[in-house]
Amino acid sequence: MSAHHALLLGTCDTKLEELLFLKGEIERYDVKVTLIDVGRTLTKHEAITISQSKLLQVYSDGKDISHLPRNQVLNTMANCATQQVQTYFHSGDIHAIVSAGGSCGTSLAAQVMRDALPIGFPKMIVSTVASGHTGPIVGETDITMVYSVVDIAGLNQVLRNVLSNAGAAVAGMARAYASRLSTRGAGSQKKRVGITMFGVTTPAVDAIRKHLESGQEVETYIFHATGHGGRAMERLIREGQLDAVLDLTTTEICDYLTGGVMSAGEHRLEAAAKAGIPNVVSVGATDMTNFGPKSTVPERYKDRNLYEHNPVVTLMRTSKDEARRVGEFLTGKLTSYSSDVEKIEVWLPMGGVSLLSTPGGPYEDREADHEMFEAIRRGLEGSGIKIVEDKRAINDQGLAHDIAEALLKKMGISRNTS
Repeated sequence: MSAHHALLLGTCDTKLEELLFLKGEIERYDVKVTLIDVGRTLTKHEAITISQSKLLQVYSDGKDISHLPRNQVLNTMANCATQQVQTYFHSGDIHAIVSAGGSCGTSLAAQVMRDALPIGFPKMIVSTVASGHTGPIVGETDITMVYSVVDIAGLNQVLRNVLSNAGAAVAGMARAYASRLSTRGAGSQKKRVGITMFGVTTPAVDAIRKHLESGQEVETYIFHATGHGGRAMERLIREGQLDAVLDLTTTEICDYLTGGVMSAGEHRLEAAAKAGIPNVVSVGATDMTNFGPKSTVPERYKDRNLYEHNPVVTLMRTSKDEARRVGEFLTGKLTSYSSDVEKIEVWLPMGGVSLLSTPGGPYEDREADHEMFEAIRRGLEGSGIKIVEDKRAINDQGLAHDIAEALLKKMGISRNTS
């Protein structure tokens, strides 16, 4: 019996022929395949390991879904499959998961992969919609999307080639993952530090990263604060894959509050506070909201201070009211979700929160910055969370050194800097 095991998820009532071909391609590389049927109607075939009726019986009290609307069928089968996949994962018996389907099958499989499996576990979907807007499918996870080119509706040479490549890739991923499992824990592990970055805070992050990694204790994970980046960091914290956070660039709050295109959602800043891990927070790039090309900026913002960062990104300067709300959001999250206030520290770079808001810059607005700083002072008053007010700008190299040292201190790491 193979030591490597992949799950194959699909709607066998509509895609059985294609799923069986993919199963065979994976098995060519000596990888065991478990086929899980998540279709609307019961399909009987000897190659199906876990039938649709078995999933419903175990996880949904044998519920009859044949007459339900499509969205309810998808939700029911996704919930059942998620529980089944979680069972396999926690047993340590699987090394990859793959699916193939159209838009509905893709949506179902992606929900299962996002909800049941951590970042780092191999996930792949061969999909008819993989060349389009895949953000809602992949989310903040590491799902690999493969475009099917032709519809998954009958085998032909093009689809056989695509599925054959996918099968080989999944087999390789399963073997690589199993190999990592066998060597996990060998040797010393570095402390894992998440850092948030934007183009306008890159000089600071580069300096912070180099300083943190100048010793042998730390490796850094840089998250581009584009919405998905913030969500990915929050997810990794929840999964226990980060030991500390330097949340330098909290710009995603602006997009959440004003309707920008790079929002990380309402739960930003919660995970690290809940986890009680060392958490140094700043207000990098909170002077801006992000939109697409200038023509896409909402009408209500057309008279604001807009800056074309590049042809596909237009920035909008945060107003005094919005800046105050950013401060209130930040302090509200930290005070509501902190499990250990001693692990949290908030840094306020008074000389400018991004490359654009330093003196003479296009986004210099001392009144707006003042509103945010005041909101943070008020919000954290009496909370026990330390505030560090620094006269330097966020990208000042000296400030970068000091804020990195502050995090190291929270982590209990002391270095001889003489």
